[in-house]
Amino acid sequence: MSPNILIVRLSAVGDAIHGLPVLCALRDFIPRARLTWLVEERAAAVVRGHSALDRLITVPRGWLRSPTALWRLRRDLRRVRPEIAIDLQGLTKSAVAAWLSGAGVRIGFDRPEGRELSRMLNNRLVTTSATHVVDRYLQLLEPLGITRPPVRFDVPRHAEDEASVARFIRDRGLASGFAIINPGAGWPSKRWPVERFAAVAKHLGQRRYLPTVVAWGGTDEWTLADRIITTSAGTAHIAPQTTLGELAELSRRAKLFISADTGPLHLAAAVGTPCIGLFGPMPAERNGPYGAEHIAVQNARLEGSSRSRRTASDATMRTISVEEVCAACDRILDRSTIDQPAKVFSPFARIPSATAA
Repeated sequence: MSPNILIVRLSAVGDAIHGLPVLCALRDFIPRARLTWLVEERAAAVVRGHSALDRLITVPRGWLRSPTALWRLRRDLRRVRPEIAIDLQGLTKSAVAAWLSGAGVRIGFDRPEGRELSRMLNNRLVTTSATHVVDRYLQLLEPLGITRPPVRFDVPRHAEDEASVARFIRDRGLASGFAIINPGAGWPSKRWPVERFAAVAKHLGQRRYLPTVVAWGGTDEWTLADRIITTSAGTAHIAPQTTLGELAELSRRAKLFISADTGPLHLAAAVGTPCIGLFGPMPAERNGPYGAEHIAVQNARLEGSSRSRRTASDATMRTISVEEVCAACDRILDRSTIDQPAKVFSPFARIPSATAA
């Protein structure tokens, strides 16, 4: 059997990373398949060069509103001629892309994961029972006879990324080990206060003798990173501006990665770095770093629509204390001598997003 299979997961970076196990499972269980992934340009870096992938098709953000981009996408997809399309996103735009491909079998989510018009455009609907988004994605393979496959990410590696990260580590004298703090997040409601990240960096440096590298992307995140550096009592280093590939390589070499719910956190988890994820608006059991070696800290979360969670205040994140995060760091760093399972701090306080905003 050698079908042409199209995977549609257009954005964002973290969600594309969560879809990589689908790609790996298809390669494992249907080794002669021709596998194509459709993704928006901003998330393409985490898929490009993957060992299981035959072809990558990229579209610009906002492509659905551009007749020219729609025509080009239809042309590119029809050249692939997929028999099967798998819509991991469950939105109108992802289902439209699957439909434009001409695939006779279009697999997507039924309610509640299948949103907007996706259930009308996809013709093999799957009701998911799993909790974590990675496992929900993998359930979309059940119509193809693939059930409970092993979870692998196999994030691509590139020699130039390895070389640039090795130079940074050598130049900063970090060869004996370091942690990474990533203070940014796509939603302001997902950000943890900068001064608390700085306190964690001081704890790691003064109590654990472990320096911290502060990662950033863009001017706003550089400002956050610089504030951590200047208030961490000399325990933190600012990372160079990195591509996603370089951040993956830097994460591979770290002993620990601390971040809110954002793409870099899921990238670090995917390359096998022990992670501490800080969660507020979204449920950690669904969106936390995947794997038993990680710790997700969450004391409250919002109820309501994605839009209302996105525009809320950071009140749920402020329920996470410095002491909790430092304790989670210690738990992970002590595993070399004591094997302790990861824990999601609970129970959650569920806060209506209208009152939390």
